[in-house]
Amino acid sequence: MIPHDYSSDSPLEFPLRAVSSAVLLEKWAKAHIFNGLRSLPRPAPLADNRPYSPVSFLESIRMSAVLQPSVAADRKTFYDRIGKANITPLWEVLHGLITPTPNTPCRPYLWKWEQVWPWIQEAGRLITAKEAERRVLVLENPGLRGRSSITHSLYAGLQLILPGEVAPAHRHSQSALRFILLGRGAYTAVDGEKVTMSVGDFVITPSWTFHDHGNPSDEPMVWLDGLDVPLVELLDAQFMEKGSQETQRTHFTQGDNLAQFGNTMKPVEYRAKTRTSPLFWYPYDRTREALGTMARGRDPHPCWGHKLQYTNPVTGDWAMPTIGTFMQLLPKGFRGQEYRSTDSTVYAAVEGGGRCRIGGETLDFGPRDVFVCPSWLPYRLEADEEAVLFSFSDRPVQQALDLWREAF
Repeated sequence: MIPHDYSSDSPLEFPLRAVSSAVLLEKWAKAHIFNGLRSLPRPAPLADNRPYSPVSFLESIRMSAVLQPSVAADRKTFYDRIGKANITPLWEVLHGLITPTPNTPCRPYLWKWEQVWPWIQEAGRLITAKEAERRVLVLENPGLRGRSSITHSLYAGLQLILPGEVAPAHRHSQSALRFILLGRGAYTAVDGEKVTMSVGDFVITPSWTFHDHGNPSDEPMVWLDGLDVPLVELLDAQFMEKGSQETQRTHFTQGDNLAQFGNTMKPVEYRAKTRTSPLFWYPYDRTREALGTMARGRDPHPCWGHKLQYTNPVTGDWAMPTIGTFMQLLPKGFRGQEYRSTDSTVYAAVEGGGRCRIGGETLDFGPRDVFVCPSWLPYRLEADEEAVLFSFSDRPVQQALDLWREAF
């Protein structure tokens, strides 16, 4: 992992300002017409003996902008005619397409564990993991109901696997992450290697890799799923294939993946075939130790405290090409400064408690609670006691497209 704020180039903040077309027109007319006319010989009076002036000329421009009934009817007829050929006039929709600042329907929201846990248990009584293929309660943003999305580009859900159950093997083009919220002892198998998971662990399922889950323990396991489903759907690149067997055969010793890539080293013969990290299991105990060491030796950032970014240990880049993942520690009594960025961010509390103040709302969070902060909406994080937060967003995609920006 690397410090969240590490960068070779500081992002620039250049807010856009909306200027109405009328103001632009007047400025242009004054600059290019009014001043020019003043330098010309005085023109002859108009037919009604009124003197001609640049001011009256500007007024005529304004008057011409007032839509006459006949013109409005002609335009509607024109729009209807070209609409039959699947054409629409840009000037009728431009203001909604290119806005001064992000205009997202996404809203801030908090899913309290104490409320959703009974529903998760009820789902476990109603349907098996095998029947459901993945027994998940989808966390839908209140501004995106019916779209199975927590943000415009990301999906999130809470998955339950009970003792003795298996979630059958499949693979899909969507990349997925698992962040463990409850339990210990269940496993994820990814392309032939099995890892046993605990609370706070971050696990990657790379695009188009077979994976299955099982729970040989005697307690239920719940984790937060995060996928790039809406983004892949937008690009019409979604594929899915079920495995030939319920569980895949594992042929690596558990911990082999961590031994190869989890110690700032890699096998000499390793050659990357994908942009996703070859390390797919990031144990919480290592991450927590790193955050604790940072907190003892450095002052917290005024906005996010102590924050680390999960990375690909071979390239130093993002651990996943479409989803950025982070872990941060807020010191006891922390009162963060206002922050905003273009990537909508999903948070899951691991330890401690505090609040997020956003859009006139206060989201009080504790362990296992999940909340979302929409794009470009300023928010502040606060902690009454030392708190640890996991988060994910679509920042890697935005940065790759030179779209991402932040302000604080």
